[in-house]
Amino acid sequence: MNVLAPFIFALILAGSAAADGDAPLRRLLGADEARAWHAVGRINMQGEGFCTGTLIAPDLVLTAAHCMFYRRTGNRIPADRVHFLAGWRKGWAAAYRRASRIVVHENYDYGDANSPERVGTDIALIELENPIRASVVTPFVWDDRPEPGAAVTVVSYAQERSEVPAVQERCFVLARQSDILILSCDVNSGASGAPIFVQGEDGPRIVSIVSSMAQWNDKDVSLGTSLGAPLEALMRRLEEEDPVFRSVRPASGNLVLPQVGSPGAGPVLVPAPN
Repeated sequence: MNVLAPFIFALILAGSAAADGDAPLRRLLGADEARAWHAVGRINMQGEGFCTGTLIAPDLVLTAAHCMFYRRTGNRIPADRVHFLAGWRKGWAAAYRRASRIVVHENYDYGDANSPERVGTDIALIELENPIRASVVTPFVWDDRPEPGAAVTVVSYAQERSEVPAVQERCFVLARQSDILILSCDVNSGASGAPIFVQGEDGPRIVSIVSSMAQWNDKDVSLGTSLGAPLEALMRRLEEEDPVFRSVRPASGNLVLPQVGSPGAGPVLVPAPN
């Protein structure tokens, strides 16, 4: 395990009281309730287990960068070995798509496990071979990072609940530093890339994704990668690598994508949960 920078220790200490009102993690067993979260799905990487991802445009899935690497070698996983199962639940998916292209943040270093910057850039976009129609699955919009003390919601898959997603309807942002959020949210293996939402007037908006688990004084916390600048950097990468790709981010934070490819003195970072 790796010791995270001291500044996170101070931030977690300052904000830890907010976690007292956390809601329990519960499985989305009912079909009607699960339907509202169909844009959250399971990402299967052949030979590497799974992560959680979210549809943010008809053919773009947001997830954690570390999910796109082989754990043993540190090499990138080829796109043709990555599949997205939107709304996966009990052997059924609202939509199933293969990946055609994967981009990770240009400053992300899979091998630099001791650096906080690894969490701050732990973000990737998966471009799907074919778009998913909005009439089938409606993508979620995204927004800038929330302030410390804000209540958030997390939807995720994990090893012991790989067939049904679970929701934690209320946990809290304990603190933030640069592009890292420190959260009281309950996550474990498989939850990497899971979306962290705030509730807006028009419904949930993604403000972060789960990167890692951490511990402080025997207390479990989670670390999230903010969106905003890191996600905008990925969108620029897509434009630069494919002149046909065009993206616009309105002030609302929605993505419009026309013509898209038809225990101790400080917290201890647990190895990234795939």
